Amino acid sequence: MPSVHAITYQLLRRRGLTTVFGNPGSNELPFLKDFPEDFRYVLGLHEGVVVGMADGYAQASGRPALVNLHAAAGSGNAMGALTNAWYSHTPLVVTAGQQAREMLGVEAMLANVDAPQLPRPLVKWSYEPACPADVPRALSQAIHIAGLPARGPVYVSIPHDDWDKPADEDAEALLSRTVSDAGTPSAAQLDALAQRLQDARNPVLVLGPEVDAVAANALVADLAERLAVPVWVAPSASRCPFPTRHASFRGVLPAAVAGLARCLEGNDLIVAIGTPVFRYHQYDPGRYLPEGATLVQLTSDPQEAARAPMGDAWVGDIHATLEGLLTRLTAVDRPQPEPRPRPAAVEDPADRLAPETVFDVLDALAPEDAIYVKESTSTVTVFWERVEMRHPGSYFFPAAGGLGFGMPAAVGVQLASPERRVIGVIGDGSANYAITALWTAAQYRIPVVFVILRNDTYGALRWFTRQFDAGEVPGLDVPGLDFCSLARGYGVEARFTSRREEFEDALRDALTADTPTLIEVPTTTIEP
Repeated sequence: MPSVHAITYQLLRRRGLTTVFGNPGSNELPFLKDFPEDFRYVLGLHEGVVVGMADGYAQASGRPALVNLHAAAGSGNAMGALTNAWYSHTPLVVTAGQQAREMLGVEAMLANVDAPQLPRPLVKWSYEPACPADVPRALSQAIHIAGLPARGPVYVSIPHDDWDKPADEDAEALLSRTVSDAGTPSAAQLDALAQRLQDARNPVLVLGPEVDAVAANALVADLAERLAVPVWVAPSASRCPFPTRHASFRGVLPAAVAGLARCLEGNDLIVAIGTPVFRYHQYDPGRYLPEGATLVQLTSDPQEAARAPMGDAWVGDIHATLEGLLTRLTAVDRPQPEPRPRPAAVEDPADRLAPETVFDVLDALAPEDAIYVKESTSTVTVFWERVEMRHPGSYFFPAAGGLGFGMPAAVGVQLASPERRVIGVIGDGSANYAITALWTAAQYRIPVVFVILRNDTYGALRWFTRQFDAGEVPGLDVPGLDFCSLARGYGVEARFTSRREEFEDALRDALTADTPTLIEVPTTTIEP
């Protein structure tokens, strides 16, 4: 009879989960014993970094990623990163080592008391197997749940003395199971939606991260051109679902109720695809929709559909829905939208660069299929205005706004996409939440380019003090940081650049390197 350990590794291999992101503790060592040669272990120096790397890897690859955490303390350290994974619908299979079963009742050191409750509500499913023989079945269930729509993280707590126990005699049946989503709209539903679009006087598309996650970017571009409509990206954008230089592209909607409604003034039908309706942030009360407008939402997430405060929703496969819809639509008789004008260059002060200049240089020098992992909140608007993104999977941002995503996610995205160059655009405040990701990049020779925008303050919070009429508050400045020294301490090549020509030279060198590079750029502070 094979052991739980042996069957589990066969299951993981069969499901393609041969990369393990982790930071091990004692409870995890029995799982890692006799680690197979065809598996890869990616070590992070903090559990938040571990989940951030796995988050980037899973989003970029489109497949579930395996995370191995340490009991309650390690899981707790990872919770902030898990928040981003939950809101980005990232399929993570998170396992955590548990104390030996006989030691749980006395709450021995490293016992995770009531383990399944700990990560909720940030996971789709959380479980501790009822007995050792249940471990392979539980992990099989976790993998399938993580990958089914709407995708998301799952959590399994596994006592460390389960691994060497015998598996159930039917456990090998798990290896050949398949679980597939078959949620496609009916012909009648597609006909009704197509008719609604054809009858609209002035429709508009609002696209969310799920469009990019299911690689439906070309389909929504075809839809926009056939209907001759403007296209907005939904607020709090965590991915880029539409080419940013397309004539129909209008930018990212503000994450405020009244502000969003003002942007959509004059549109009679709002079609929100692959997005919640909507991910608001700043408090700006008003009507959800402009006068005379109706809304239709297309999503794979029944929770997103059910909680929306307005509009009609179709729940199903986004890619299949768009394919079926396009076969039913004919080109409308109205002019295509005019492209937005390109923003002008800005002048830099003597000792630092404007963020606009940094993004102009990135746009000019980076490969056209570069992937940007962005975590500089105060520069989001100008980034979208100045950097062209035309390919699927070109942009990742923390979906819940939880800092510490950018640096590890950039490492994970580069691991998943070795054929493309990954550029992490990270604010100085954000970088310190997960600076140890530099060590992983150096140790595994992952050629990420980290661009640190150092304005010595929490720029987005500066803007919020005015929104809240808060005046001067403590704790907003972070002076005295030396990112080049930090990077070199972790084994990463680093360059300091305060003039445009210096930044251009450093970026050219970094883009041709086969190891990670950090470029520190002092910048001015701008509003998000």
